[in-house]
Amino acid sequence: MTYSIVAFDEETRELGVGVQTHRPAVGSIVPWVEGGVGAVATQASANARYGSQALELLKKGLDAEHALAAVLAGDDDRELRQVAIVDSRGMVAAFTGSMALEAKGSVQGKGFSCQANMMLGSGVPEAMASAFDASFVSGESLDRRILGALDAAQAAGGDVRGMQSVALQVRPAEGSVGPVTRLTLPGTDFRVDHAADPLRELRSLMDNRDAEQLMGSDDVTDSLERARREFSRAKSMVLHDEMAFWYAVRTLSMKHQQHDEAIALLVPIMEKNPNWAVLMQRLPELPQDSPL
Repeated sequence: MTYSIVAFDEETRELGVGVQTHRPAVGSIVPWVEGGVGAVATQASANARYGSQALELLKKGLDAEHALAAVLAGDDDRELRQVAIVDSRGMVAAFTGSMALEAKGSVQGKGFSCQANMMLGSGVPEAMASAFDASFVSGESLDRRILGALDAAQAAGGDVRGMQSVALQVRPAEGSVGPVTRLTLPGTDFRVDHAADPLRELRSLMDNRDAEQLMGSDDVTDSLERARREFSRAKSMVLHDEMAFWYAVRTLSMKHQQHDEAIALLVPIMEKNPNWAVLMQRLPELPQDSPL
């Protein structure tokens, strides 16, 4: 009932899982990721214990192959399951039980495994693997490469029942996370629990995150012209007024003294929701004599 990918980025040492299915809230069952340890996708008649058990075994020093063998050995219903593991060295292992529903299968590559069951037709794991392999040379982040593999799975036919929910998790390696701020939370953790096109919704969420992180960067906002240029490009990706509000207040007005330009952006936001004006009055960093 699911297609998924577990993956390891050799350059960044990140680990991730992406999954889509025609059931609600797939992110609460299938993906299990721990930075510096491993990533697990447990599906078909999913045994959620596989995730926590496999990660614990990886922590104890087992590689993906031996961790997989151990969790399968303890499950009398393993022939109903489909599971894949990638460890922190990029070693992969996967299992598809004989009683998992067709079309089913898995494909492994360097640092990743793609698997699917209850697909409309054959070829879904192969399409995912091909897309993920091809994205290696693009310089894209691991989460974007995983999303591309999910898109390829759907284009190849996907779940025989259609789409409903999607989840994408990526975790950085232990010790690789720098200072954490409101704009630089480590890794990726997105879920769309119920939607007609969850992959499109997931892409929108990721675009929104990337746009907000861009507009919160000093490299962008220290230059007024670049800030204007990037805001014009980013605002088409953002799902709400949050980014425009902070851009107007902090970048245009407070940093560059472009008060009229800031006000022009803030007026329609506050007309839709006057509580933005309440929030602005509470900002301790806003000067008392600000034109805003």
